[in-house]
Amino acid sequence: MSTIQQRGLYFDELEVGTVFKHAPGRTVTEADNVFFTTLTMNTQSLHLDAHWSAGQPFGRPLVNSMFTLATLVGSSVAQLTQGTIVANLGFDTVSFPHPLYPGDTLYSESEILHKRSSSSRSGQGIVTIRHTGRNQDGTVVAECTRQVMMWMKEHHEQK
Repeated sequence: MSTIQQRGLYFDELEVGTVFKHAPGRTVTEADNVFFTTLTMNTQSLHLDAHWSAGQPFGRPLVNSMFTLATLVGSSVAQLTQGTIVANLGFDTVSFPHPLYPGDTLYSESEILHKRSSSSRSGQGIVTIRHTGRNQDGTVVAECTRQVMMWMKEHHEQK
């Protein structure tokens, strides 16, 4: 019998220009939004107070943008970085061009923008990824560009 270990992709397996569409989508509930917002001590009324939010420009509560960002990046883990990442190095850009509301479903994809071998860490490389999140209507609700340090397959398998 075979054993298959679920993992992300190694640096060597990523090609610039490839777009990964991640599944499943994630329908965000009001409970998700309130829990995340209070867990992170964000007391912003736009996320917690439906009555107050009704009088604001969007007319209803918005999903906490940090929840949106975390879910957007998190949805890529199983397909791209599970067990093959060394570290998340940082974000260059993060934008939220359209609000996400409780009840919306977030669909995400990742595009490999750039990659290079690390000059200081043998057997590892730096990959630049653009993550894009869309709601159920296809409207972009979040986008970010980040760099991650990834293992090269041959080096990591020796460990």
